[in-house]
Amino acid sequence: MTGGASWALVVAIFATLVYDTISATNSSPQTTQINARVRAATLMKWVWIGLAQAAGFVLLGAWLEYAQGRAYWPPLLGGGLAAVLLLWQYIHAKNAGLAEGNAPGTEVPGGTG
Repeated sequence: MTGGASWALVVAIFATLVYDTISATNSSPQTTQINARVRAATLMKWVWIGLAQAAGFVLLGAWLEYAQGRAYWPPLLGGGLAAVLLLWQYIHAKNAGLAEGNAPGTEVPGGTG
């Protein structure tokens, strides 16, 4: 890479961006697992909203890198890897929480815990 940040740095920046965006719109995979029985649909809705927001930032970053004559793939790689890993974690957490049946959560149906 010539004239600018290293590819590793750009990949890391956009991976962090995705993680931070998801953190801003969601609690955690652990909380999703604990409370899936009560509100799996709501928890996953916010995962998808966070991923959509993150995708917008990643695409903007890729376009800006390209517009400056630099490689556009590092933002796509960093953001894409982070998005896939986070989505897998949340889907696993939801499924594990639903499979646990009557395990105690931090929330109860019809209200908060």
